[in-house]
Amino acid sequence: MPEGPSIVILAEKMEHLKHKIVLEATGYADLDMDAIFHKKIMDIKTWGKHFLICFNDFSIRIHLGLFGSYQFQEPKKVNPKIALHFNDDAVYFYVCTVKRIDEPLDEVYDWSADVMSDQWNAAKAMKKLKKIETKQICDALLDQQIFSGVGNIIKNEVLYRCKVHPESLVGQIPLAKLKAIVRECRSYSYDFLNWKRKNELSKHFEVYEQKKAKKSGKKVRRKDTGKGKRSSYFVEEEQVLYV
Repeated sequence: MPEGPSIVILAEKMEHLKHKIVLEATGYADLDMDAIFHKKIMDIKTWGKHFLICFNDFSIRIHLGLFGSYQFQEPKKVNPKIALHFNDDAVYFYVCTVKRIDEPLDEVYDWSADVMSDQWNAAKAMKKLKKIETKQICDALLDQQIFSGVGNIIKNEVLYRCKVHPESLVGQIPLAKLKAIVRECRSYSYDFLNWKRKNELSKHFEVYEQKKAKKSGKKVRRKDTGKGKRSSYFVEEEQVLYV
């Protein structure tokens, strides 16, 4: 599943389509495609893993999920969920969820929860964490209302950077450590963005999908953790379990 930085890159790739008029909208998404016809794209936004195409009086939200993809210019041989056609360009989205949003986006999204946003607010994230002290930190980091854009890669790498075991309870983690985790969620997300732009993200993984930690050489354990049973990669000798 693409994480927040990957969606930021998609927005960058879509930037050239801002202020262009949609000549045709096609696809099998449950949308009124005619409503998009001859509409000008006013803005391109992201909120975590949500990609937002903004028109004058509504927006289209695209969530790529586990298997979603996109392509410019030439389509794939499979039907797109939604495709937007312009005079000299086109963009196609596949295997994704698509929804129309009629409300102003500021009423729908808390931009301060998005780790990639200029409005990101670490203090608010800390306040939200204090309300879920009995949750495991592996689940808390994937809570999009607290850390919008953080996915499994960021979760694992941040916890390794901070030397905290993924099954640690939020309320038992020392305050300084918890603040470090919040800080690293944003910091690592921007590292992720820069590495992804250079097409070298995976070579920087310290523990994610690794058998041994890059720096220490110690064994990396893989375990499905938390209520969501998502894969966690961690070094038991280096990451403290706070329970």
